[in-house]
Amino acid sequence: MVEGQEVGQKRIRFAAADLWLEGVIHWPAGVAPHPAVAVCHPHPLHGGDMESSVVVSICEDLAEASIVALRFNFRGVGRSEGDYAEGIGEQDDVVAALDHLRSLKGVDPARIGLAGYSFGTRVALPVALRNGSVRAVALVSPFATDEDWERARNLPIPMLLLCGSADQHISCHKVQRLAGGLAGPSRCEIIPGADHFWWGYEGQVARKVADFFQTAFQAR
Repeated sequence: MVEGQEVGQKRIRFAAADLWLEGVIHWPAGVAPHPAVAVCHPHPLHGGDMESSVVVSICEDLAEASIVALRFNFRGVGRSEGDYAEGIGEQDDVVAALDHLRSLKGVDPARIGLAGYSFGTRVALPVALRNGSVRAVALVSPFATDEDWERARNLPIPMLLLCGSADQHISCHKVQRLAGGLAGPSRCEIIPGADHFWWGYEGQVARKVADFFQTAFQAR
């Protein structure tokens, strides 16, 4: 641990262009520098925010795996400034979160990952496709445009795709098919019985995401 860094959760504010966003850092025990992951929440117009049980569970398990985790509210959510921006401005929020993580003392800037849940995957994947600092990506209940999936075929970094077999909004068969066309070391898992909201499955999802990033960062 870096001197001055406290193990546990800390509320922060960070800049995204001309806006201030709120977030929570989950800081692990152990010797720094640590890898780090930014975690993107579900759709803000449907009640999604950084307090999502799936997002919080993922961050807690990442910290248990000695990985710094940052969950944050997109613009216009909670105490984050601005307004909903159709998933476009939110991509700038993701970039700002990654930049903030890389700036932290005690974070290894060469081991930065990105995770998203539902709407969070829709904004995380385009950022990963154009941001060379992202070394691994986890997509839970993945939404993405056909164009982004096509571009992801050439993304050489590790990717994890998780989907519930009872998801009401996403075809798990389509996710499996898309995962099969990815170029990098990808893994797709369908969780039997889980729906889009992962109620009762949060711990299982969090463990899989944390294990994925732990393996991906150790491989470097």
